[in-house]
Formats: sequence, structure tokens, C-alpha cells
Amino acid sequence: MAELLQFIFSGLTVGAVYALVGLGFTLIYNASDIINFAQGEFVMLGGMITVFLVAAGVPLPLAALIAVGLTTAVGLALHRLAIEPARGSSPVTLIMITIGASIFLRGIAQIIFDRRFHSLPSLFGSEPIHFGGATMLPQSLVVLAVAAIIVVLLWLFMERTLLGKAVTATAANRLAARLIGINTRRIVDFSFAISAAIGAVAGIVVTPITLTSYDVGTLLALKGFAAAMLGGIGSAPGAVVGGVLLGLIEALTAGYISSNYKDAVSFLIILIVLVAMPQGLFGRARIERV
Repeated sequence: MAELLQFIFSGLTVGAVYALVGLGFTLIYNASDIINFAQGEFVMLGGMITVFLVAAGVPLPLAALIAVGLTTAVGLALHRLAIEPARGSSPVTLIMITIGASIFLRGIAQIIFDRRFHSLPSLFGSEPIHFGGATMLPQSLVVLAVAAIIVVLLWLFMERTLLGKAVTATAANRLAARLIGINTRRIVDFSFAISAAIGAVAGIVVTPITLTSYDVGTLLALKGFAAAMLGGIGSAPGAVVGGVLLGLIEALTAGYISSNYKDAVSFLIILIVLVAMPQGLFGRARIERV
């Protein structure tokens, strides 16, 4: 029982990060119908910028704020400089642009930073918490708490604010939103900026546990995409549920079968979802050929 509980704790921690990355995919997809495969690089930038600012003597809270701000600016620039000029292109072309942006950001990070793995100090120390024979790091609780806060704030924003309703309207019907006076370009700008900020926060809180480097974004993007697909692409609750489920499945696979197959689970889930239920767990039952 203690072993199972340990795997569940581990799965919930990484699942929370996958959920945040999946939320980033969902926000951008809803606003623009684009699958942004540079989402993982936002996570990488959040962690790496914070690490090097702290190493330069900047206090951790201030370094984290600067990292979120810079990553948000990168997300906004990605839309303005790469996605917006290609507006009207096919979905495949737009996806290829985001993949190219991912490679570009990874290369720039390698030049500006380095190729080594880095960590950050845990916010509440490294003494493990014991529960039911299993242990959990205090930073894991931080990851879970931050993920829960972001999900709640995002829900309140979408449901209770005028800008949130404009995002919802743009997601439902972009043409109709323009006809009623919504500036859909700014809404898409906002979606890219918010998804970048969420990714940066995820990178900052998970770095004390999993470490970070210039190339961690690629695998995180695939995991986040798998989470969004499992939950139903375009569904924010689905992205959260999909991320948590993916994290649990990975942890149980690594614990009871082999850690060598842990990463393969994400690819297997993508294939199963695409073949068996393209709409995912909470998505709309709509298939679009591109």
C-alpha cells in the first residue's frame, strides 16, 4: 500500500505540470485553432531564466516574476511575429511554424544559457513529508497548490470577467465575435501571453524537483499535448484531468513495469485517443481533416 501511495504522489506532482502545459495548449487552440508545439519552451524559459537570475544574485521571488514577464513577452512575440503574418495559412503550416519556433527558442537558450542541468532551491526546504509509509517533498505540495490556484483563477477569469467572456466568444465563433465588436487579434495575443505565463510558472515550480535545461521543453510539449488530447482538445477541465491521469499512468508504469517505458506511455495515449476517441474525454465530438 505504501508503494502504491508513493507512486500516486509522484504521479500527481508530474501530472499537475502536464495539466498546466495542457492548459496552455487549450487556451491557444480555443482562441486560434492552433496547436502550439512551442508550449514546452515556455516551461523551459521560466525555469532557465529564473535559475540564471538567481545565480546572478537576484532574489528568487523577483527572479521568478522577471522570468514570467520575459516568457510572456516571448509568447506575445511568437504570435505577432510568426503566427499573425501567416494568418489564413493551412493548419499544418501553422503547426510547422510553432515547431520551428520551438527549435529556434531551444537554440537561443543553448547559446544564452548552457547545456547543463540546473536546479532551484525548494521554497520550503527539502525535508520529506511522511504520510502512510510514503514520502512527498514539500515542493511537490507547492506544485499541486500552484496548479490548483491557476486552474481556479483561470475558471473565475473565464466565467466572471468581460475579457474572459470575450475569449470564450472568440473560441466559439471567431467571425461572430468580430461582428459584435471583439478585437479577436488582441484576444489571440492575450491567449498566447497567458499560456506563456502559465508555462513559465510551471517551469519555475517544478525545477527544484525535476531540474531544467535548454532542451526539456520538447518532451514536456509532447506530454502536455497528450494530456490535452486525452482530456479533449479545447476543453480546459479536460486538460487538467488528462494531465493528472497521464501523470498517474506514467508513475504506475514506471513503478510496476519499467521506467524505460514511462515516456512511451504519452505517445501510446496520443495514438489510442486519435484512433479510438478523437474527441477525448471531455471534448466535442468533432473530427476535422487537415
